[in-house]
Amino acid sequence: MNKTLPARVTEVSPSETSGDSQVIAMWLHGRSQHTQKAYTHDVREFLSFAGAGIREVTLGMLQAYTDTLADCADTTRNRKLSAVKSLLSFAHRIGYTQFNVGAPVKAPSVKNRLAERILAEADVHRLIALEPSPRNHVLLSLLYASGGRVSEICQLTWKDTQERKDGGQVTLYGKGGKTRAVLLSASTWQALQSIRHKADSEAPVFPSRKGKGHLHPSQVMRIVRAAARRAGIAANVSPHWLRHAHASHALDRGCPIHLVQATLGHASVATTGKYIHARPDDSSARYLSV
Repeated sequence: MNKTLPARVTEVSPSETSGDSQVIAMWLHGRSQHTQKAYTHDVREFLSFAGAGIREVTLGMLQAYTDTLADCADTTRNRKLSAVKSLLSFAHRIGYTQFNVGAPVKAPSVKNRLAERILAEADVHRLIALEPSPRNHVLLSLLYASGGRVSEICQLTWKDTQERKDGGQVTLYGKGGKTRAVLLSASTWQALQSIRHKADSEAPVFPSRKGKGHLHPSQVMRIVRAAARRAGIAANVSPHWLRHAHASHALDRGCPIHLVQATLGHASVATTGKYIHARPDDSSARYLSV
C-alpha cells in the first residue's frame, strides 16, 4: 500500500458506516472536549487513509499508516497511533470486531522531556510578581498554587470556592470526570476573593473579557506566554508548566508524594513519581572521580 495522508480529513470518512460512527461515539464518551476533538480527527484520518471501515481494517493497513508518520514529531506520532490502537482495542472489547488488529503494533517510545518544562521557583515567583493586571496576577497564582489544569481553572465558578479556617479551597472538576478539593493558603485565598467584587455564586471566577461565559484556555495561554516574556524566560511556557512547577517544587520541599498525587488528580502515583525522576536529589554520577 503506497498512500500518503490526506491533506484534509472530512468530518466523516466516506468508508465509515453508521455502526462505525456509533462505536467511535461510545469510545469517546466521557472524555474531555479537547480529547474528543483530537482523537476524532486522528481516527478519521486513519480510516480515510485506509479507505476501510473499522471492521475491514487490517494489520497491513495499520503498519502502512504507521510508516507515513515517520516524519511527525515523536509526541504527535505517539498520540495518533495510540488513538487508533485504543479505538481498535475498544471495538474488539465490545464485540464489534473479531480481532484486535492493533494489538501487535507497538506505539513508539517518546523521550521524557519533563525536566525541560519545570521552571525554577524564582522564575515562577518572578513571572507572577511582574504581572500588572490584578485579575491575571490571581490567575497565575491560582494555576501554580492549586496545580490545576488550565481547563479546570477556566471553568471555576464562585460556588466552587469555599472559605476555610486558615484560608480557603477550590473544588476542581477534572480529567475523567473526577472532582477534587484543593486547599489554598490564606494569602492565595485573599487574593482570589479580591477579584470577586459583587459576583454571584454562579458567575465564572475568571470571566471572558467580553462578559460571555468563562475565560477560554487559549486566552490563558496568551496571558502565561506574555508573563513569561515579561519575566525574561526564553522558553515557550504554557499554563501546564505551572502545574509541573507545583508538583516538582512541592516534592522538593518534602511534600509526601501521595499528597501531591491527590492534589494534582493523578490516577496513579507512578505519574507523580515522574517528577522525582525528572529532578533527582542524587545520582551515582556524583560519586565518580571524573
